[in-house]
Amino acid sequence: MLAGEYYVSSDPELNAERERAKDTLFDFNATRPTKRAEREALVRGFFGHVGANCWIESPFNCDYGYNISVGDNFYANTGCRILDCARVTIGSNVWFGPNVGIYTPEHAFDAAERTAGWEHSLPVTIGDNVWVCGGVTITAGVTIGANSVIAAGAVVIGDVPADSLVAGVPARVIRPITEADRHGLLR
Repeated sequence: MLAGEYYVSSDPELNAERERAKDTLFDFNATRPTKRAEREALVRGFFGHVGANCWIESPFNCDYGYNISVGDNFYANTGCRILDCARVTIGSNVWFGPNVGIYTPEHAFDAAERTAGWEHSLPVTIGDNVWVCGGVTITAGVTIGANSVIAAGAVVIGDVPADSLVAGVPARVIRPITEADRHGLLR
């Protein structure tokens, strides 16, 4: 699965791993936001890597958890879902708006193969300092370059260069982010 090869999604070992994840997610999503230490401990025990200052709003859902890696200062707003059948690597200072979805699996296109449960998964990588606005969908195999902004509702099906504003369905580069975007708020 992690090698990007085809596998049967209903494999008993994978089913057991997803059930384990669902139990952990149930505990996480039922933990009060004021119980910050408990929530953080659940995420740190669940994800492959967690940097400093990570906060994920409930509800949050994923397939396995241990294929997700986040850097420092990561924030995911409510309704985030990451189908992590392949590695999902998220840099530092990354923010997700509400209802962001990252989907690494791709089902077979052939109807008979798809019905039999065949799929493969490709990793997703998000660079540092990226803002993913609400309702964005990021599909399998995508890399998003550092310092980019993905506009609300975009469906990202291809790589995004660094320092880019991306929008649309399918998403496309609208323009580069430049010094002209600086408001001078930091003096």
